[in-house]
Amino acid sequence: MSVAVVTDSTAHLPEGFAERHSVRVVPLHVLVEGVCSLDGVEMGPAALAEALGERKIVTTSRPTPAEFVTEFRAALDAGADAVVSVHLSSELSGTWEAAVLAAEEVGSDRVRVVDSRTTAMGLGFAALHAADAAASGASPAEVEAAATKAAERSSTLFVVETLEHLRRGGRIGSAAALLGTALAVKPVLHMSDGRILPLEKVRTMNRAIGRLVELSVQAAGTGPVELAVHHLASPERAVELANRLEEAIPGCAGGCVVSEIGAVIGAHTGPGVLGVVVQRAS
Repeated sequence: MSVAVVTDSTAHLPEGFAERHSVRVVPLHVLVEGVCSLDGVEMGPAALAEALGERKIVTTSRPTPAEFVTEFRAALDAGADAVVSVHLSSELSGTWEAAVLAAEEVGSDRVRVVDSRTTAMGLGFAALHAADAAASGASPAEVEAAATKAAERSSTLFVVETLEHLRRGGRIGSAAALLGTALAVKPVLHMSDGRILPLEKVRTMNRAIGRLVELSVQAAGTGPVELAVHHLASPERAVELANRLEEAIPGCAGGCVVSEIGAVIGAHTGPGVLGVVVQRAS
């Protein structure tokens, strides 16, 4: 049985990865001053950083169920017998819900929808592992399980220049308490049970990068891992962080991939964000 894998643009797969692994990507929507664009298709990281730098109003929204219906039917029409659709945490977006509605329309016996409970390459690795399972001839249930297990074995850590963008977008909940009056504090956050939560406070970005490395080493443990670094408008810091991670984590398989985050996640984190995803093998 042939299984197609679908994800959304918040997976931020490095360039060429989706095509190489035959993963279909449904873009979320980015609105700049009310003008809607498709994440990663019509609006990229550079344009987003420019809009945020000019203090324009940037908001985001989920794909419509109809957009998912179109993608699911295209996959089935192309020869797939079933679809496994893997998406960012339902705690952060209505994307998963839209995919579920679309699956009900197309046929829940042919489309399975996974709430990864994470985002960025935590989601990306889940989609890639699902695609690898599909390529090996796994059943729809086995492909779904591969995505779910991969997501459960990922750790996502990140640091932002300011919490203002996350607070404005309603994505941090209790993390707003970190703001206080200490404007110079660089908050280290992580994904936990589908939500963005504060982990600790660090005084400078250099110290924050150091903590990202230390925390990533802890998350990696002693087994083999895959690593990804994300950034928005901070390519030099991202490369530095990737190099430090590769030196500190000997179990890193294939090197650390570096991917600039797209407009949807970037709109909520702001320029200067650095993130690490640690994908454990077990």
